[in-house]
Amino acid sequence: MSDQLKYTRNIGIMAHIDAGKTTTTERILYYTGRNYKLGEVHDGTATMDWMIQEQERGITITSAATTVAWEFRNQEYRLNIIDTPGHVDFTVEVERSLRVLDGAVAVFCAVGGVEPQSETVWKQADKYMVPRICFVNKMDRAGADFFNVIHEIKDKLGANPIPLQLPIGAEDSFQGVVDLISNKAIVWDDESKGMHYFEGPVPDDMLEIVDEYRTMLVEGCAEEDEALMEKYFADHNSITEDEMMAIIRKATLEMRITPVVCGSAFKNKGVQNLLDAIVSFLPNPYELPAVKGINPDTEKEEERKPNSEEPFAALAFKIATDPFVGRIAFFRVYSGTLEAGSYVLNASTGKKERISRIFQMHANKQNPINLIEAGDIGAAVGFKELRTGDTLCDEKHPIVLESMSFPEPVISMAIEPRTQDDVDKLDSALGKLVEEDPTLTVRTDNETGQTILSGMGELHLDIITDRLRREFKIEINHGAPQVAYREAVVSTVKHREVYKKQSGGRGKFADIEFELGPADEGFKGLQFINNVRGGNIPKEFIPAIEKGFKAAMANGVLAGFAVENLKVTLLDGSYHTVDSDSLSFEICAKIAFKEAAKKAKNVLLEPVMKLEVTCPDDYVGDVTGDLNKRRAVLEHIDAKIRYQIIKAHVPLSEMFGYVTSLRSVTSGRGTSSLEFSHYQETPKEIADAVIFKIRGY
Repeated sequence: MSDQLKYTRNIGIMAHIDAGKTTTTERILYYTGRNYKLGEVHDGTATMDWMIQEQERGITITSAATTVAWEFRNQEYRLNIIDTPGHVDFTVEVERSLRVLDGAVAVFCAVGGVEPQSETVWKQADKYMVPRICFVNKMDRAGADFFNVIHEIKDKLGANPIPLQLPIGAEDSFQGVVDLISNKAIVWDDESKGMHYFEGPVPDDMLEIVDEYRTMLVEGCAEEDEALMEKYFADHNSITEDEMMAIIRKATLEMRITPVVCGSAFKNKGVQNLLDAIVSFLPNPYELPAVKGINPDTEKEEERKPNSEEPFAALAFKIATDPFVGRIAFFRVYSGTLEAGSYVLNASTGKKERISRIFQMHANKQNPINLIEAGDIGAAVGFKELRTGDTLCDEKHPIVLESMSFPEPVISMAIEPRTQDDVDKLDSALGKLVEEDPTLTVRTDNETGQTILSGMGELHLDIITDRLRREFKIEINHGAPQVAYREAVVSTVKHREVYKKQSGGRGKFADIEFELGPADEGFKGLQFINNVRGGNIPKEFIPAIEKGFKAAMANGVLAGFAVENLKVTLLDGSYHTVDSDSLSFEICAKIAFKEAAKKAKNVLLEPVMKLEVTCPDDYVGDVTGDLNKRRAVLEHIDAKIRYQIIKAHVPLSEMFGYVTSLRSVTSGRGTSSLEFSHYQETPKEIADAVIFKIRGY
């Protein structure tokens, strides 16, 4: 295989909203020669924010991929970069990107530090074991504090941040950085938009602090290797830059440390050093362990090494719709090669797919390529059935790679087309949007016949309705957003259900006895236990019973909301040699759930959100008073210079219109962020009101 993989980096840029991810990516495009003009988020000219909604709102909604080249020490490196959203409503974009990336850059605001969404994306990176480096951005802003961010990364994220640079000045006086590895100052030239920078000696007023941090860095490197330790004891200045970089790289890949660099992307300072750190310390596809999966034929675990000689295996991590080329699947190749026009097996569905064309993506532009190989990220068109999380592989060597899990929607809204002519168009458009976004669900309310759209938050649903109007040219009416409640069975009951249907000829018969109650702690969904002995129900009918209960959980008995989790223990039953079949037992299970659940005690669960409010000291009393009215449980209040950070848990139903209320209470100076936390039992009077409204009494 070519050595190209050795010089390839698949990385993602991740952070809390407004930390400067997209601006950082735009500077990377500029300095690598990909763009000849600087794109700005606030002007709506950022290359990676290509959607109209992104340009208007100045936020990233969908993850965008691009490929750039960067030269470091006379070697050209290829970087596949994915810029991800920071808003919690679009956290699915971060989740699926991290699943296929080898490394990540976590961007932190030098003023805000570690914010709520920073914690969420950090946990997602931990889940997929993604090595990362940190970029402390916005060092030019008032209140910038590099050392406070280092402290918060250690304290709030439980990481081991190792500064590789120290800032020269801060706020308006931020000029550059001191590189602790080379022990040199780097100052950027403003006239060349940061394209040129100058190296020089460490400023006199920083000699002491640089010496302190450099000594810690050198000692840390020496402790990693016995030979280096001996060398260090013989002469403190004997460890070379290359030796230090090799040790830092090794510890980063093993996720024992997180290197930290700093700068100001908006002011064009520090981005080239960030690119150097990416190629120096983040892994190439060779350095990752072989990806594991299950062979669907043998049901045994197999692995695929990052090598073009291995059988082809890839994971589709995103489906998008393009007005010119149709449906596009973004995929990461883990092994083997794929040529345009060839057939592959979709191991998740068992069907063959033809990949007519392969592209390398640059935001929403496609550059056709003939071949893609192990370790690369690309996009394909021509497939018939492909969903997010599906595995594409060699027909002769099938493998199913681990898919992705996505959070449940917490907010719903009824929608309808304004004209009868748009009914079919709306169904088709919603189908495409659901295919693109696994956190978006669409269902029809059985009683009202309304189409119910469910998503991750008000902004999420707002963007979807906006896209229906602009992209699909469908004018719609929609109701006010509603909370997606859940139901739970909290007592255990025993029930027997007999299903008989005789209509001449062969009939239907199923008989089951079971216990229904709450699932064991930590269990999500249906916990199904088969305790039938002696063949009273044939084994081939058991999956149908489980399927019936699982389907029935979509509509609880209180108000038709989905049941969060359930434990069903099948005890006994009987069957008829002629009239019993799988369908009979599936229908019997559905009816049995309704009847048994009516006998059990049921409660309504409401989504509870994790809230963080930042406001000036003067307004803390007003903000907490307002939160108390909203049934919030205050966790704690952190003090920072001139402002306070209030952390609380609050029911989602109380948070509609909160941003407007907060602005009013704090004279426009307060900000908040909201993130789903968990479901909890709804107070009785509120639950009764919700059920009363749903049932239409």
